[in-house]
Amino acid sequence: MPFVKVTTLADLPLDSVLEVNLADSVYALCNNQGTICALSGVCLHQGGPLGQGQLAGGRIICPWHAWEYDCRTGESCDRPEARVATYEVKVDGNDVLLRIP
Repeated sequence: MPFVKVTTLADLPLDSVLEVNLADSVYALCNNQGTICALSGVCLHQGGPLGQGQLAGGRIICPWHAWEYDCRTGESCDRPEARVATYEVKVDGNDVLLRIP
């Protein structure tokens, strides 16, 4: 599975979320206090766009119904038994790279 450049650090400011569409999949990239994380961009509740949500205290909040997920683990804060997929990320200079499945 290759790493693919998906954005730059300039486009993912501190404590922000960015939606990325790549190879027919949607991802949510988070910059949580300088740590870049990636998870599925689709909320488990009703398919809301996580990448269009907000980041607060290390949690990504779905804009549709406010379901929350830990941006590092993908674990649902509303339903601990549920989690969205997470993906490996690395930063190379100013580039943010995502390992796509």
